[in-house]
Amino acid sequence: MNKTAKSTCDSDRQSKKVKTSHGSTQGTQGQKADVKGCAAGKDACSPGPERSSESSHTMQKRSQKEAKSTRSDSPSSQQHLMKTSPAEDEKGFYFFQKCKHWNEPHSLGDADLYRDEDEIQKELQDKQQTESVAAGEAQSSVSAAEDLQTYSQREWKGNTTKSLLIRKGYETIASEFKLRRVRGDNYCALRATLFQVLSQSKQLPAWLRDSDIREWPKETQSDQDFIKEWKFPFETSKSKVRHLEQCLERLKQRWEESVQCRSLEQRERLCQEVFRVHDEEYELLEALKFLMLRTAIHLHSDMEKGSDVPEFCWLLFARDSSRCPKTFFTNHLRHVGFSGGLEQVEMCLLGYSLQQTMQVVRLYKCETEEFIIYYPNDHKKDWPTLCLLTEDDRHYNVLVSQNSSKFDEYGRPKWNLPSDGQPSKTTRL
Repeated sequence: MNKTAKSTCDSDRQSKKVKTSHGSTQGTQGQKADVKGCAAGKDACSPGPERSSESSHTMQKRSQKEAKSTRSDSPSSQQHLMKTSPAEDEKGFYFFQKCKHWNEPHSLGDADLYRDEDEIQKELQDKQQTESVAAGEAQSSVSAAEDLQTYSQREWKGNTTKSLLIRKGYETIASEFKLRRVRGDNYCALRATLFQVLSQSKQLPAWLRDSDIREWPKETQSDQDFIKEWKFPFETSKSKVRHLEQCLERLKQRWEESVQCRSLEQRERLCQEVFRVHDEEYELLEALKFLMLRTAIHLHSDMEKGSDVPEFCWLLFARDSSRCPKTFFTNHLRHVGFSGGLEQVEMCLLGYSLQQTMQVVRLYKCETEEFIIYYPNDHKKDWPTLCLLTEDDRHYNVLVSQNSSKFDEYGRPKWNLPSDGQPSKTTRL
């Protein structure tokens, strides 16, 4: 009896294994069902064959049911994962848009995937505004006035030592001035100076009022024979002497018109007519270069005679490349506007030629005694002052006073004297 029961139990166990193997799935739950079925089969062997057969059949159905439910649950669980809230959908859309355009030209970059959408939109608006300003500048060589701090924060965003220094320099003068940016070519120093002359002059200087400047090119040609090497930025059918005469005549005409202006609006219209990157503008700039050459000739002649000359003359003619007016013109002045700009000592010569003192704010020298310097520095009390700004002593922009009551009739700032009545050195306006 015992042998019969044992054989019956073994046969049931083998049949159960075959059935459960056919009913199992690749899922984890099907495997668990097989393990439970084996355990149930072992327990069923002790009472008898009827319980064993019944239990194995029940467990087989259960495993098949679980496997079926596993297969049917997979799509529904995926659908559940795909369902998100409206807020999540919006974030997902923005993330998709960022990923979609990350490698396109002018993209914001991978780092923007983790930035707030409002911040990105603001940066795009600033970029569009900058491009709009640039398009306007293409029509004018001197931009409209803008806030100094707004400009510095836009152009000097970094936290390097130089960026912090430049921003501090802008902040120092932001309450007194606004900025007018000048076209960034090798004429920029001449252009910034000419703009200030036409926008501020209240009277003609004596050298322009009492002289026939049309005769100066002929005189210079007969004495030094420099004019034949003159370069113009535009083609002309006139002789070089005749063309320089025309440039000087046009300069006198525009300077007289600026003095006759009775309002700021009239001056602004005049400047807009001149600074349009047309031939007239370049003729005026070449006229300034000729005045510099003529002044250099006279100053060098005075040096040779032993007469008193401004201090900058010794520096101007101490250079190996400009020992005399001829080499100064050939190696330096002739190339201004084409392949080079004005150096500091040549800025002094420009101011001396026009009888204007240029007050230049040098931002990279902030918090030093050289933050504000004058070209030249020996006529600050009796010549009109033109305010310029530079970040590197190469490119120059225009400074426009915000409060005219803090400047005298010549454009010089009114300094507040200390309590002892003596002027003190300061770099802050």
